Amino acid sequence: MNVNRKWRRSMLGISMVLVLVLAACQSDPGDGSEAPDGNGGGGLSGSIFVSGSSTVEPISLANAEKFSGENPDVQISVEGPGTSDGFAIFCDSGSDVSDASRSIKQEEVDTCAENGVEFVELEVAIDGLSVITSVNNAEVECLSFLDLYALLGPESQGFASWSDANDLAAELEEELGAAYGASNAPYPDAPLDVTAPGEESGTFDSFIEIALESIADERGQEATTRPDYQASPDDNVIVEGIGGSDTSLGWVGYAFASENSDVIKALAVDGGDGCVTPTDETISDGSYPIARSLWIYPSLTALEGNTALEAFVDFYMSDEGFASVSEVGYVDLPDERIEATRAAWDERRPGKFSD
Repeated sequence: MNVNRKWRRSMLGISMVLVLVLAACQSDPGDGSEAPDGNGGGGLSGSIFVSGSSTVEPISLANAEKFSGENPDVQISVEGPGTSDGFAIFCDSGSDVSDASRSIKQEEVDTCAENGVEFVELEVAIDGLSVITSVNNAEVECLSFLDLYALLGPESQGFASWSDANDLAAELEEELGAAYGASNAPYPDAPLDVTAPGEESGTFDSFIEIALESIADERGQEATTRPDYQASPDDNVIVEGIGGSDTSLGWVGYAFASENSDVIKALAVDGGDGCVTPTDETISDGSYPIARSLWIYPSLTALEGNTALEAFVDFYMSDEGFASVSEVGYVDLPDERIEATRAAWDERRPGKFSD
């Protein structure tokens, strides 16, 4: 097996970049030559490069390891620089599969088209974007969209303490009522240490789109976050930052929150219908208000001459491939959405369909 992996399960204190080379046997990358059996038997060879979302990275890594166990002469590299950075690489023909924690934007579609890169959009999992703090923070259990805007939105720049947001929360409550959830102010008089995704991350975009954008529009503000916080595209770095402060605040994908529940706490979130804690059930049924889809984008252009890539995506679409979703801590798609994804792949259906 030959998998170059740049994701690892969260281990606090480990440096930001870790590359583990698993070499159960020596492989020759070759040129993607075809074998009679494309999913086992070791006849395939070639190389595959997967880049993009650090949130989706664990799923792709798990499938890369499974696939390479049956096809040891296929070298698969998996990395997670962030969804936006991943699409930039992908649309420049720099990767074979782009992992994404949001759907591809129109400007990215246009860039791919300009560069002759065709793709198929495949939904692979459901994530509950988790708002997190330290397990030692007993004063905060639930935050509404109103609270999140008051603490993390564009008007909160410079707030060094949770309590600095009290006046803004009161103003929002007077203006908006409970349309975006009830205010949980007054907030603790404690340092507000924010560690969260940066602009290159699809998790950043999703958080703004779901939790902040509507309030920002009503306030006549740019739909974005405050700029003054520790930003990283690496979920493991975010977990480390949140765990390192008793009065921290941030957000990550559900798998990373669940996996590190010894050091971080996932808060309940109120999007207007009361406080809901992220669980497999609440994410799956949509009652958790910050649920979102996770995606992969195989390059149809790169399929030409690379049988290994086609076989790898075939594996990703198999029962064993979809099993990796829950194995790494995310939520399975309902059966009908799995079948829709498989149909899109079987038809090699080009373009974006999530809208």
